[in-house]
Amino acid sequence: MREAEAAKKRDEREAAKLQKATADELKEAEKTAKETHEKAMLAEVDYLNLKLAEIDEELTGILAATLEVDDFVDLETLRAKVEHPAFDRPDLLENSRPSLAIIDPPAPVLHEPKPLRGVMALLGKKGIEKKKLAAKARHEAELIEWQMLLEQNQLLRQNDAVAYEKKENNRLIEWQAEQARYASECAQREEAAAIQNSAVDDLIANLGYGTKEAIEEYIGIVLSNAVYPEHFPIGYGFTFEPSVAELRLRVAVISPNQVSTVKNYKYTKASDEITAVEMSAKVCKDRYTNAINQVALRVPHEIFEADRRGLIGTISLEVGTQANDPATGLANFIPFVALAVSREEFMKLDLANVVPAATLAHLGASISKNPFELVPANTSGVRRT
Repeated sequence: MREAEAAKKRDEREAAKLQKATADELKEAEKTAKETHEKAMLAEVDYLNLKLAEIDEELTGILAATLEVDDFVDLETLRAKVEHPAFDRPDLLENSRPSLAIIDPPAPVLHEPKPLRGVMALLGKKGIEKKKLAAKARHEAELIEWQMLLEQNQLLRQNDAVAYEKKENNRLIEWQAEQARYASECAQREEAAAIQNSAVDDLIANLGYGTKEAIEEYIGIVLSNAVYPEHFPIGYGFTFEPSVAELRLRVAVISPNQVSTVKNYKYTKASDEITAVEMSAKVCKDRYTNAINQVALRVPHEIFEADRRGLIGTISLEVGTQANDPATGLANFIPFVALAVSREEFMKLDLANVVPAATLAHLGASISKNPFELVPANTSGVRRT
């Protein structure tokens, strides 16, 4: 994929260069652009063929894919473990920051003129007195301004205190609300976990008693864990009959026309096209039939392996597809394999070394002669007495 993408980008760059090439550069640019484009197309073909090979590998390995997996489901693993996230509003846990402290300036100091000495003290006595009076007046004015500033600062402190108290009250109110919301979410998680764990307890207990509902629920869990190729999805319908310990299943696969029939892709330089080469009708038929047969063996294997208590004694199985019946033209479930097999008989098989079609014949299954053409299997008289 990386190589195909890189080749495509190189192709785009060379095409852009070709558009900008001068007359002298044109011939060389055309040659380079052509070579780069062909490499990009070949890389795309390699990528498409790789995807086809992956699809083919997954289809031929439907049965093998489950043999290395233990299909038993430990119901204890279904228990919910409550993990509460950290409180998501840590900003509300800290007290609000108060405003910076307002510091009062020191009181103004009276600065009197320095006393004169000697003859100057006698001659400048009146001047000194005037200066003292002026200094005193200035000091009194400064005291008035200082006192006003103290009053302003005190008012600011009071306003800051009121604002801080309001901010703190709002924080506490929001913190209480968020704590209540967080506690409610934690309680909901605890309740959901308790409900789930109670359901697990009930399932374990009822499975111990072998109740129909518990067995069906467990089998539903087992089958939902089965991973099939994305391009070959599976659907199930089933019921358990306690009186005969039999699980009856209907397994739906995709119809033949939904399965790719492309053998490989090729690039033709002359037409500059990537074309698909189709498989032969026989290969398509054999490929689809083999996938159906593998599903018919894989489903019983997964169920019997998962049922360690041996609650299911027999499996009655139909594998088919929902399509328009060629005989009636009506939409219907068309069975391709019908199988009834006991646990004892099935567990004797070594599925790692079998040929699915031969194994189904050995088990007495009814098999369609041509699932690819929607030919149904004969579902009458499948059971062995």
